[in-house]
Parts: sequence; C-alpha cells; structure tokens
Amino acid sequence: MKFHTRKWVKPEDLNPNQTLFGGKLLAWIDEEAALYGAIQLENKKVVTKFMSEINFLSSARQGDIVEIGIEPIKFGRTSLVLNCEVRNKMTHETIITVERIVLVNIGENGKPAPHGKTQIEYVKDRLENN
Repeated sequence: MKFHTRKWVKPEDLNPNQTLFGGKLLAWIDEEAALYGAIQLENKKVVTKFMSEINFLSSARQGDIVEIGIEPIKFGRTSLVLNCEVRNKMTHETIITVERIVLVNIGENGKPAPHGKTQIEYVKDRLENN
C-alpha cells in the first residue's frame, strides 16, 4: 500500500476524549480517496458511493502524524474500488482500516459514466507517453 498524505493531529481535530475525532479522520479519508480517484480516472467529478465497515484499531493524539494509504482493488465500468489504511507515521501502528471504498466516475450529465480505465496509471507515465 502506498501512503500518499500525512496529517498532523491538531487541537481542533480532537474529540472530548482528547483523541482524534473519528469524523475528522473519515473526512480526511474521503478526501484522499476522491483525490486518488480523480487522478486515476482523469476526472475531477468523482463521488463516493460506498464505504464498507470501518475498523478503528487504535487512536491518535494531539501532535501525532498520521498517514493515509490508498490502494486500488478493482476497476469497474464506471467505478473504482479502493482499500484504505491510516497509520501513525512514527510507530506504523494502524489506526483505522476501510476494506472497500467505492467511487463512481460522473459524466457531464451528472450521471455515472464509463471511465475506460482497467489498471493503475501513474502521472509520470502519462507525461512520458504524450
């Protein structure tokens, strides 16, 4: 799994227990998944359709650095299915896992549209081929 984004846990990210608020972490995951999908599918109009069971394994505290890992599992006709793990950057302890995040590629009409992708593509490879 590749870890693309790091976040520093700040006071405004905490819950009353003084640990990272789960809703904040899920927002970070949703944003990271959408960015990953937009880059892979070459379309900024990508939406989250589904998130599978979310498993909180440990917590993060103020000052911790967390990193978000995203990995593609499957390319559908209009969708992209991802796997996610968030871990503590310093200890590598897993904080949360999400087995499946389903993103849908949206066309100009606002409806699901085929994206034509079948495998991971890297931006550097796209640039070399143009």
